[in-house]
Amino acid sequence: MLGPASVPALLPVYAQLPLTPVSGRGSLLFDAEGQAWLDAYGGHAVAATGHCHPTVVRAICEQAATLLFYSTALPHPVREALAHELVARCPAPLSSAFFCNSGAEANENALHLARKQTGRSLIVALHGSFHGRTAATQAVTSGEKYAATARRAGLPLGRMVPFDDVAALDAAIDDSIAAVLIEPVQGMAGARACSPEFLAAARRLCDQRGALLIFDEVQCGVGRSGHFTAAESYGVTPDFITMAKGLASGLPIGAMVTTSAIAATVHTGDLGSTFGGGPVPCAAARATLQVIDDERLLENVRSVSAQLREGALALGPQAVRAVQGRGLLLGLKLTRPAADVQKALFARRILTGTSADPSVLRLLPPLSFTAEQASQLLSALAEVLP
Repeated sequence: MLGPASVPALLPVYAQLPLTPVSGRGSLLFDAEGQAWLDAYGGHAVAATGHCHPTVVRAICEQAATLLFYSTALPHPVREALAHELVARCPAPLSSAFFCNSGAEANENALHLARKQTGRSLIVALHGSFHGRTAATQAVTSGEKYAATARRAGLPLGRMVPFDDVAALDAAIDDSIAAVLIEPVQGMAGARACSPEFLAAARRLCDQRGALLIFDEVQCGVGRSGHFTAAESYGVTPDFITMAKGLASGLPIGAMVTTSAIAATVHTGDLGSTFGGGPVPCAAARATLQVIDDERLLENVRSVSAQLREGALALGPQAVRAVQGRGLLLGLKLTRPAADVQKALFARRILTGTSADPSVLRLLPPLSFTAEQASQLLSALAEVLP
């Protein structure tokens, strides 16, 4: 039975741009009229290898035709292979992976293991953080609306400290703290990158006080920083790394990677996920890793990032006050509202993002974004900025 005509079939919870893509290739989307749109946002950093990369599409089709799904009640070689390939790209002693369906789930499982390992309950997180919309992740996400949700669920709240403030972090970590949860580059806050000194201090303080260190790399990981993990780009190794977004180039998958010492304490039944590590998303993730390697996308990220930084700053302080972030997670701090610039770029068929900071225009293009496409974006910015 159909509901009232005035009631939408989909809950109207998303702010959406007026574009309906019908296909995509690389860093381009195509609408019903066949017009090409330059995607400098990548669907919230998900289109890591670009839209519909043939290697990824082929891997999905072949796996779906062979075995579409079976739960983790049975082992599967694709899941095992992905785990080996993923941990091989993470800094030691990170050595064991758990697969789920999203970044929030990956963070939930890291928080669960940190509390179990330490016997403590509280988590330190940073102002400006975003870790997910599940109950536990909202308790450690910055903002009153998330804290209120956690309070209603009766969860212990995280202890929030100012961004990149070593002294405040030092004061916050005591014997009640199970873990410190940090995005090395805060995405929703406007691509704010932590300083190397802050992350090194977080590692030292956690070691001194028996807390664990979690890097939420859901948005800044899987090559987006210019290294496979942001941890590697900073030279600081946490006890957990969480990943999602671009890991399978568009299919839902999340991963939590932890150390051999923590893995040794995990037993059957401690974690679980019906769909986590399903054959098709794992095949897509393996293909994504292959493309990143074969097409040298980490080098491309570093090169195109430098081009975008230099080009944006060359527009002058009257237009761009600063460029934040790392790799292809960049925030242009503008002298006018970012939403206005986003609309002006949209009129030129270029997709970009905004952030919690109204002055920051966020760029999250595919890792395969070319130098020519970066030049196109910079030329458009020169047209729309003062």
